[in-house]
Amino acid sequence: MSLVGKFSTVGSATLASRVLGFVRESMIAAMLGNGPVADAFYAAFRFPNLFRRLFAEGAFNSAFVPLFAKELEGGGRDAARRFAEQVLSVLLFILTALTALAMIFMPFLVDTIIASSFEAGSEKFQATVLYGRIMFPYLAAMSLVAMLSGVLNSFRRYFLAALAPVLLNLVLISALALGLFAQLPPADVGLYLSWSVVFSGLLQFALLLYGMHREGFGLSLRLPSFTPSVRRLLWLALPAAITGGITQINLLVGQNIASAQAGAISIINYADRINQLPLGVIGIAIGVVLLPELSRSLKAGDFEDAAHLQNRSLEFGLGLTLPAAIGFALLPEALVALVFERGAFTRETTLVTAEVLRAFAIGLPAFTLISIFRPGFYAREDMRTPMWFAAANAVTNIVGSLVLFPLVGVAGIAIATSLAGWVNAVLLAVTLWRRELFRPSAVTLRRLAMIALANLAMAALLVAANRYMGEAMLDAAFLVRAGTVLAVIAAAALVYFAIVIATGAVERDRLLALVSRKAKTSGPR
Repeated sequence: MSLVGKFSTVGSATLASRVLGFVRESMIAAMLGNGPVADAFYAAFRFPNLFRRLFAEGAFNSAFVPLFAKELEGGGRDAARRFAEQVLSVLLFILTALTALAMIFMPFLVDTIIASSFEAGSEKFQATVLYGRIMFPYLAAMSLVAMLSGVLNSFRRYFLAALAPVLLNLVLISALALGLFAQLPPADVGLYLSWSVVFSGLLQFALLLYGMHREGFGLSLRLPSFTPSVRRLLWLALPAAITGGITQINLLVGQNIASAQAGAISIINYADRINQLPLGVIGIAIGVVLLPELSRSLKAGDFEDAAHLQNRSLEFGLGLTLPAAIGFALLPEALVALVFERGAFTRETTLVTAEVLRAFAIGLPAFTLISIFRPGFYAREDMRTPMWFAAANAVTNIVGSLVLFPLVGVAGIAIATSLAGWVNAVLLAVTLWRRELFRPSAVTLRRLAMIALANLAMAALLVAANRYMGEAMLDAAFLVRAGTVLAVIAAAALVYFAIVIATGAVERDRLLALVSRKAKTSGPR
């Protein structure tokens, strides 16, 4: 399968999850708005998500995959299985202890880390503690999912691992539908959602077990043992986990600062939900596929193929992310109103959420670039350089949030997050260039210039549409608004793709195979 085919496989599954995520968030917005239950649920859910990224996905996607690939190439499936079983046992031991401690000390965590501005003893504070205790075991389930996903990705089986998050949204949508049908009060809706998160984790684990069974690669539990291979993994995983979870750390910091303003946590989450659609479909898909592919090429000493993979990923990522960022920056009010504005979600909330989305859009290309550049370090088992750059990211985000939040409100937190993303992306790119690990080819630079030109033309169309059709996109009846917004998006996409094809930024016969590995033998580098 070509590289773009692998991107498409992961991206299509992620797209399904993101679309269902819109349905989920739209239902939550209609039922809870930006009220205290929504704030409590999102605050509590952010915490296990943070540790999932730090200890599960971050560590395994970055450190486990290259080491597992080395075991697989050097010792075969049996050696790889032994290594995976050793790692799984130690991981479970660590995360079980962490989960127990977090559940015991949840009131302290809410008061100091999660939402320090929630008044201790208030209903919102107590609800956050309760929801946090219910949902934190989700971390253990998702750690198993991340472990199995890393194994399957190393075997180039990407689809089931990418499909697993769909189950989270399906279960939460079912819980919301049940709450709507039974006309449950908001507090009970929050409980239904919290228990549904845990149940979805078990379903995702079962799905990945099925994938392992189909691959014929079963794992058994062992007594935890810190073997040399496990110690090597932990040595690499610590900085990788910190680096991989930096976005979640930034969002947690922003959430803590935003907790001083009623409803701000929910607003950040609603805006981030829209922003995450292209980031998940494009940026995360590239990151998931590029790391194992790049690791294989470097282990084989095929540096020409490694450069080809990174060039095509850069073209693919920016070619699809930049148009999305421009759309979010120019049409945020229409998009937020279409997706969320109903029930408890008012026009006032729409306008504030739109400003936050516009600020997040500034950083969208940066986070895609991070997904493209970071595997260049991880595939070489250099986990510490990205960690230091992630630290610079975190400092920028914290300082920016503290400065901007009092000045411009909740949008200031999104601005700080975007600026921090650009700091990280630039540091990664410059270091790769200076170390001569990756330099975009002349062909890639020309294609990126043509992509920028196409985006300028598309932006002009969106500005005109907003000027002459803004009222229809924002204030007309729902079907009229939906039809108008979709028509504008379709026209913008038509202009964009017509220009990139006409200028050669994307060759017509390679539109569906932009980053095909086969192209390396015939196409320019």
